[in-house]
Amino acid sequence: MENHLATNFREPTARAAGIAPIVVSTSPAASAVGAKLLAVILTMTATFTCTAQDSPARPNILLILADDLGYGDVGFNGATDIRTPTLDQLAADGIVFTSAYVVHPFCGPSRMALLSGRYPYEFGAPFNLPDDSSGQYRDQGISPDETLISTVLQDAGYRTGVMGKWHLGQQPEFHPNRRGFEDYFGFLGGGILYFGPYKANNEKGNVWDYKRFPEHNGADVTSLTESDYMTDVLSGEGVRFINGASRSERPFFLFMSYNAPHTVLAAKEEDMAQFSNLQGKRRIYAGMVHALDRGINSLVDALKASGQYDNTLIVFFSDNGGRADQGASNLPLRGGKGDTYEGGYRTPMFFHWPGVVQAGQRYDHPVTALDFYPTLARLAEADIPTAKHLDGKDIWEAVLAGENAREGELIYTVRHQSSSTDVGARKDQWKICHKNEKWQLFNLHEDIGETNDLSAKYPERLKQMVAEVEQLCQAHTRPLWFDNANQAEQWKSNRLPYFDGTFSLRTDP
Repeated sequence: MENHLATNFREPTARAAGIAPIVVSTSPAASAVGAKLLAVILTMTATFTCTAQDSPARPNILLILADDLGYGDVGFNGATDIRTPTLDQLAADGIVFTSAYVVHPFCGPSRMALLSGRYPYEFGAPFNLPDDSSGQYRDQGISPDETLISTVLQDAGYRTGVMGKWHLGQQPEFHPNRRGFEDYFGFLGGGILYFGPYKANNEKGNVWDYKRFPEHNGADVTSLTESDYMTDVLSGEGVRFINGASRSERPFFLFMSYNAPHTVLAAKEEDMAQFSNLQGKRRIYAGMVHALDRGINSLVDALKASGQYDNTLIVFFSDNGGRADQGASNLPLRGGKGDTYEGGYRTPMFFHWPGVVQAGQRYDHPVTALDFYPTLARLAEADIPTAKHLDGKDIWEAVLAGENAREGELIYTVRHQSSSTDVGARKDQWKICHKNEKWQLFNLHEDIGETNDLSAKYPERLKQMVAEVEQLCQAHTRPLWFDNANQAEQWKSNRLPYFDGTFSLRTDP
């Protein structure tokens, strides 16, 4: 019988970093060299142990989410009129994803998909939670039966925090503190004013009121002044969390869920002063993005000062595309927030992890925010419940190798309109889009702006992709809520439940 001797680092940890465990045979056939090899391995073990003591075996995870940030509004994606030096440096020192997607062109469903690892259409969440949270849908939110990535990481020993926008439900059972986040500072609704004054919660029953006080673990934060800027406040809370984590032996998961640069547009004068060449909403928007970049710089500084920078994976992206009518730019993509064209749900994104993610890399293959759940769980050596359904996949090794993690696989988005359903679906370089009750086909490698409809040239390819996304939509369930009464009536009248007419192959104008 052979015996095996391996270095004392845990195999899952080694696999997470892409390292194969070292195994040495000490069978009788190898006895002549066994002693020497044993000495070598013991030396390597001691060396590795010293290294492991210098930094945690598992990475800290800093997940940074912008809100309504345009694809073309960061320097690493070509912006020239908005300066984002911190983001650009992190991107340059890591890997930029040029084809990163969320699964819905609006905030709420996109965020639910991110944290659940599932298409929101499968558990009744294709719409934002309604603004009237005192109405019939006030008790709705992402089901407690859906195990979020925060809970998985917390159960794996991570110190967990979220700062900013929640948008996943207002009742106690949906609260971040009961969904795997130990530390929560932010607002439960879809947004908040960037400057005060704010109202106490008992002055206004609607959690979607942008004038409500933010909260910290369920308690109103009443100390903010009218000069406090919410992006700076959230960044400061992130720094507080990072500094606290440095005094703990546990790795951390921090979700910086910014509301910037979502409307209502507001920026500090000193930030707008950086963009005197811009006018109107674009100038205000640029100031908001600059404040976001400045806040992320404070997080990076805190990581470096506390000795946690080298062992922290930083992930940056946006929850959906930007609004051109509110100062954003999604160029060179077509469309924006709310669209199933690329500009609606293709976002800026990068991974940064010193010494693990090689600097200066680009990853041009499609990935989706659904992939974060299994990928982060793998890096954290966290156990995913066996009954948990996931629509994403672990992309870590493929990304590091530059290989297509989703070759031949389709990813998609669906947005229900008042009388029809918009669809966008991508497989490799091919994209189909259903808009205004018409199907179109594009080759994104040759036509990133979706200007040349190829449906007449490749009808069989269009037919196959439409059939594939139609099959995926069979898993959809009836929405648990609607963000306006008109949509509820549309569903009640049976015009939307099965996407009537959506999957017919009409391609004529």
